[in-house]
Amino acid sequence: MDLDYVRVARKSDIAIGTMKKVTLNDKQILIANVNGNYYAIGSECTHYGGDLSQGTLKGNIVTCPNHKSKFDVTTGKVVSPPTEALGHPDIDDEPQYSIKVENENIMAKL
Repeated sequence: MDLDYVRVARKSDIAIGTMKKVTLNDKQILIANVNGNYYAIGSECTHYGGDLSQGTLKGNIVTCPNHKSKFDVTTGKVVSPPTEALGHPDIDDEPQYSIKVENENIMAKL
């Protein structure tokens, strides 16, 4: 067993095309299931702090519920800036976290 990974969810918790927010070492992480593959990025939008887990997932793109910034959940990269900059035009990529699946458990690297 790899001690750098911890269980963050079960496969049954995150159906294909859905996502779930989990906490790992005080960090909010978004786990997304894209066509049966699991990916993890930061869950707090880097524009204005919106909760990406409350947004929408279409394919591998998550859209922030607040100002519609879009991120690729497979890489964490920004694919579309916010529709309203609100005096805060800068937006960074989301951090990406390593994921592996062991039996029914989704494991994230610390």
